[in-house]
Amino acid sequence: MSGSRSSEAAALPPLAPRDRAANPAWIERGYRATERRGPEKPLVALPEVASTVPAPDFSWLLLTENDADLTRNGRLNGDPLGERIVISGRVLDEQGRPVAGTIVELWQANAAGRYRHPVDDHDAPLDPNFLGAGRCRTDSGGRYRFLTIRPGAYPWRNHRNAWRPAHLHFSLFGRHFADRLVTQVYFPGDPLLAYDPIYLSVPEAARDRLVARFDLGLTVEGVALGYAFDFVLRGPSATPWEGG
Repeated sequence: MSGSRSSEAAALPPLAPRDRAANPAWIERGYRATERRGPEKPLVALPEVASTVPAPDFSWLLLTENDADLTRNGRLNGDPLGERIVISGRVLDEQGRPVAGTIVELWQANAAGRYRHPVDDHDAPLDPNFLGAGRCRTDSGGRYRFLTIRPGAYPWRNHRNAWRPAHLHFSLFGRHFADRLVTQVYFPGDPLLAYDPIYLSVPEAARDRLVARFDLGLTVEGVALGYAFDFVLRGPSATPWEGG
């Protein structure tokens, strides 16, 4: 670590502990994959200094408008199929302050519920004009924005007749390395939420923190519906991490 990065680390205040009561258990019996990958022994606490290490510096990363526009960044010979949506909001730290200049990454299934990934063997069609991944940098107010396609539900073999609700995957950092958050964002009114073990693994009081809000103000007239979602990296209102 360079001297400047060391100085930055020293200037960052220690983080508050994560609120375990708002996050899923490491092993959730209803979510079968956690039985294979959840820790079976007591966790080893990292030294306190680990919580003050700055997040990676992404200032060097060159991004264009297309990186955050999933309706364009995978086009080969036409537009992707499906309902276009905007998902936008802010990235906030544990004290509610905006986190500027951090990278927000998004990946998702296409409108038919299939990922462009070798391990996805769902027989739904791939969309040759949809990559299903994008990223953007938050502005000075911590704001991010993506234009994309609303993903479809898909079967996932966790239990009989198991279907994942429509969702978006996100990965982001805050000011600290220990702020790293990987999570899923759902859509309001989805009937599959009541049957999804990943969503239900989050304690009931915190589940609404994973559901985007329809926002007419974010809608692009004649183009896309708008959804608002703020990420809170730590503290009492923190966004729960991805189940399991």
